[in-house]
Amino acid sequence: MSAEKNAGQSGNVLFIILIAVVLIGALSAAILSSGNSENAQIDKETLALRQSEVQRYAAELQRAVGYIMQNGVSESDIRFAHPDANADYGDLSADADPSDQVFHKDGGGAGYQAPPSGVNDGSAWEFYGQTHIPGIGTSRADLIAVLPNVTQSFCDAVNQSAGQTGAPTDTAACLNSGAAGRFDDATQFAASPNTVDESTFEQDPSVSAVYPATEACVVCSADSSRHYYTVLLAR
Repeated sequence: MSAEKNAGQSGNVLFIILIAVVLIGALSAAILSSGNSENAQIDKETLALRQSEVQRYAAELQRAVGYIMQNGVSESDIRFAHPDANADYGDLSADADPSDQVFHKDGGGAGYQAPPSGVNDGSAWEFYGQTHIPGIGTSRADLIAVLPNVTQSFCDAVNQSAGQTGAPTDTAACLNSGAAGRFDDATQFAASPNTVDESTFEQDPSVSAVYPATEACVVCSADSSRHYYTVLLAR
């Protein structure tokens, strides 16, 4: 009888242990799931902050170009020299009259900023006059700032806020023109500009034309790279 009682007690203990193991496992899974959701939310919030930072800086660059133009500087004479920028943009210290310089207090007064971490591959801002943006100005090339090689998530977030249902594409060349297209003493506006694929931009059905896209993220078909742009000067 004593043996049967001990066996029953042992069985109850094992059952309780099994229940405890199951409960601990369920609790651990719940905590892990909660942690993953929290991390995902933090990532989303961080992306939103980074996007806002990029767009605020884009607005600062636009204002800087506007200041320079208001002071009577020709659009072709706008310059983007800075010690931290690519040397192609010129030597800021060698400019005797920096009133045409975006990153000088006597010119546009903008600060030079590196892109925030996590939005692209670390490539610096570029400035080009090689591409006509749909719905902006005439058919001439516009002056644009480009943040090259942005992430898929940043690209999607920008296009959503810009009212683009998908990612516009550039099938002709690429608005990230590279060294040959940098806006500097030797290169300004292209006479025959690159034209991005207008049909891939959001269309206004009331006028059967593209909505003006002062900013967006464009995918270049040649290599599937993604680039954020903002129009600094419409032409």
